[in-house]
Amino acid sequence: MTELSVAGISKRFAGVRALNDVTLDFPSGAVTALMGENGAGKSTLIKIITGDYLPDKGEISLGGDVLSLHSPADARKAGIRVIPQEPEIVPHVSVAENVYLGALPRKGGRGFDRATLFRRVRADLERLGFERVISPETLGSRLTPAQRQLVEILRALTTDAKVIAFDEPTSSLSEHEVDALFTLIRRLREEGLAVIYVSHRLQEIFQLADHIAVLRDGGLVGVRDAADTDENEIVRMMVGRDLSSLFARERSEIGAAVLEVEDVTTDDVRDISLTVHAGEVVALAGLVGAGRSELAGALVGDLPIRSGHVSVDGKQVRLRQPSDAVRAGMGYAPEERKAQALLLGRSVRDNTSLVVLDRLRRFRFVKRAEERRLTQKYVDELHVRTPGIEQEVRKLSGGNQQKVVLARWLARKPKVLILDEPTRGIDVGAKAEIYHLIDDLARSGVAVLVISSELPEVLGLADRIIVMQNGHITGELDRADASEEAILGLAMAEDLTTSLSEGQH
Repeated sequence: MTELSVAGISKRFAGVRALNDVTLDFPSGAVTALMGENGAGKSTLIKIITGDYLPDKGEISLGGDVLSLHSPADARKAGIRVIPQEPEIVPHVSVAENVYLGALPRKGGRGFDRATLFRRVRADLERLGFERVISPETLGSRLTPAQRQLVEILRALTTDAKVIAFDEPTSSLSEHEVDALFTLIRRLREEGLAVIYVSHRLQEIFQLADHIAVLRDGGLVGVRDAADTDENEIVRMMVGRDLSSLFARERSEIGAAVLEVEDVTTDDVRDISLTVHAGEVVALAGLVGAGRSELAGALVGDLPIRSGHVSVDGKQVRLRQPSDAVRAGMGYAPEERKAQALLLGRSVRDNTSLVVLDRLRRFRFVKRAEERRLTQKYVDELHVRTPGIEQEVRKLSGGNQQKVVLARWLARKPKVLILDEPTRGIDVGAKAEIYHLIDDLARSGVAVLVISSELPEVLGLADRIIVMQNGHITGELDRADASEEAILGLAMAEDLTTSLSEGQH
């Protein structure tokens, strides 16, 4: 068995301790999940194992042999590969050429042997059982995120890989693609590879992992067999407190109706009516494709409303563009924060003040001192971990990026705040902070509409739960009557009815 081991690994950056005396084994033929909050040391450890960083102390061994890894090329030569979140794919060449990039089979010294290349890749795909998932002829530009990862995995397997590390591999995948990826990872395990799996998602960790190693503040807290532990213990190891404490909401007093949606129909949803009151958190639940995000987009002027009305504080609002929603007192944190909410190359200050520049201007000039004071106030209040307000947002962790999006709307002081998947891709500690922030907003009288695919989150946060399916509302549940089973029943109601109807004919 070719086991990867790290012993006594320590690393500091500019005096800050990133890893402290970490000793850990990654057995072959097993999936070892690496967990911890942002800043716990996971990425640093992966980069040391894959030759991106040199450790200050400690050693790495593979199959009992001590390795000297001075670069990623050294790690690849030893059989250690990492599958990044965003694999590098050449868009204008085929899957087969992408897989064997730099090692294309030659034909008589002139060009590459196309027939041999495609034969090899077809054999690789058949061996892994993915011949129907991806074609060797497909251009790189046409690949889905899951297929791009599969190309990266095939690259690794062409080089006699012994260890493969996955870094947050499901962050941009659909449910179907996640299932396909998990099937592949299980095959790699069966073939005897040591698999390292980094993820914030507890549910998928327990689906996939054999062992769970938890880091906190740069140190190893412990390793557990996945079959002998549970989510509560892992969370306690990560953050020092129980899972149940994450949802410790103080119920606020429910006030008058603030957001009223009457018979709204768009290209994606139909006849939607709902109300959110001051101090209330209402969750929109449903399966993928239910129309929740599309409804949110319509309510904030991103998507056209074909019929129906939206009112804020009793006044009907015409939503032709996002600025109309902002002027009406509505804020929106979209699911795709990097693509839709953040200016990644701009500073924390620029991103925070974006929707309040009209209030910070004197004549045509922005009052910079006031802008800096405002940004620093919310950075401090939300505990945004950043070297300073001039730091580029792209350099922050996912949780801190989300806090910047929320800081922007806190600065605007909205009457209604719509949050679409507010904790997606965020570690447990940052989730707890965002839950407390949602609680604070509700207690201050903001009407909060949350879209979430995580049922424990929905049940923990919401005063009321509205369930959607196929573009319309199938039911509503009060907090006291809600359960995972009740939500899923409403989320699948139409499908079940259709299935039963078809079965009778």
